[in-house]
Amino acid sequence: MPNLPRSMTAPHPEATGTFDVAVIGAGVVGCAVAREFALAGLRVALVERGADILSGASKANSAILHTGFDAPTGSLELACMREGARRYRAMHEEAGLPLLETGALLAAWTPRDLEALPGIVAQAHANGVGDVRQVGIDEARAIEPGLAPGLLGAVVVPGEAVVDPWSAPLAHALDAIAQGARVLRGTEVTGGRREAGAWTLATTRGALRARVVANCAGLRGDLVEAIARPSPFEIRPRKGQFVVLDKTARRHVRSIVLPVPDARTKGVLVCPTIFGNVLVGPTAEEQQDRERAALDAEVLAGLVAQGSRVLPALAAEPVTAAYAGLRPATQHKDYAIEALRDDGWISIGGIRSTGLTASLGIAAHALHLHAENFGLPPRPPRVAAPRVPSLAEHLPRPWMRPGRDEIVCHCEGVTRAEIAAALEGPLPAGDIGGLRRRTRCMLGRCQGFHCARRVMEIAAPSLPGLVEAIAREGR
Repeated sequence: MPNLPRSMTAPHPEATGTFDVAVIGAGVVGCAVAREFALAGLRVALVERGADILSGASKANSAILHTGFDAPTGSLELACMREGARRYRAMHEEAGLPLLETGALLAAWTPRDLEALPGIVAQAHANGVGDVRQVGIDEARAIEPGLAPGLLGAVVVPGEAVVDPWSAPLAHALDAIAQGARVLRGTEVTGGRREAGAWTLATTRGALRARVVANCAGLRGDLVEAIARPSPFEIRPRKGQFVVLDKTARRHVRSIVLPVPDARTKGVLVCPTIFGNVLVGPTAEEQQDRERAALDAEVLAGLVAQGSRVLPALAAEPVTAAYAGLRPATQHKDYAIEALRDDGWISIGGIRSTGLTASLGIAAHALHLHAENFGLPPRPPRVAAPRVPSLAEHLPRPWMRPGRDEIVCHCEGVTRAEIAAALEGPLPAGDIGGLRRRTRCMLGRCQGFHCARRVMEIAAPSLPGLVEAIAREGR
């Protein structure tokens, strides 16, 4: 092939032959889509530019399993959220994924907020969430006793829940691997061409071939879409900053406390986490940079103040951590999902903050599009789904067991055996961020001050160059 770059001619070392589907992007949606396709009997490659899964937008979110009560009625987003939540609830125990049933309380603090509540209830009922109801001040305080003075009323959403934002995508990816999928990390797709009914994708590690491409590239979704056509959607990164309050704050928060949303954002929430902390955030800040989500001390202080205005007891609680994530918003209000029959392409773009909830529903919709446009093989027998270790604070953990191994991270109660296990198996942690997300190590009060050296000693043989890389970055 004269005049073609090496990335289009030299094969990817881990990608032989022609795949049925190449899923680009191993965020929460890409992992779920890869799993769904693999379960259907397709030969799948899950392609990720980062060193590990969840290296983009999916690593930072509020980790709520939404009901869809406030989603646009009749939207694809709502349909995927409802189906995604249903599927998560049906499979979470089998996969070892935690679920914390908190419910949510949408609080009205101004007369304008109060006027909006009946409409919110009506929309919830139109969306099929029939247990949503408006309550008065006394009932709202019975549900959440620590609410600040000045409350005027509330809406109760019993079905909202909290999940682990990192273990679910890991479980999906491991399930895909068990069904025969390949996960190709450190592989950035840089171009491609279609001929003879298949795509040849150029990547930073060589070429790979697939009959169909599913674009789940998140923050780079419009750039990847340009391989197939001028992108009909434009990614407009929206930054969300969060503060994480110490575990001692959890006693003050029983449920997810939401503000009345405005036309642009759902606003700042106060939410328990599956790890025993309390989360306050996010902000909604437009920016151009797709890679870096910088923290702003003044904004973070404002989040702490907002949380304290809602639940005054939080003012005395220390902040454990702060983080920021980017959401792949577009110019459209709904998801951008469609199949291009003649091009062997499935576009899955504009998946914003609801992506964690909707991921399994999006995957089911993507499989339907594949079946409708490209067909499906006979479904093979189901291979038993792998279980992932539970990181939930409200469930038993390895450090609690008699005869347990050395505790390495005392803030989060992470044992040496857990860290070692995360560095082994079919999808070991590819970098220190992946190790943290698989175990909770270095995510507690000291943020790794006391345990980082021991974690590095354990991880270094499995992650060559780890210590040197961190030294270069000044961590």
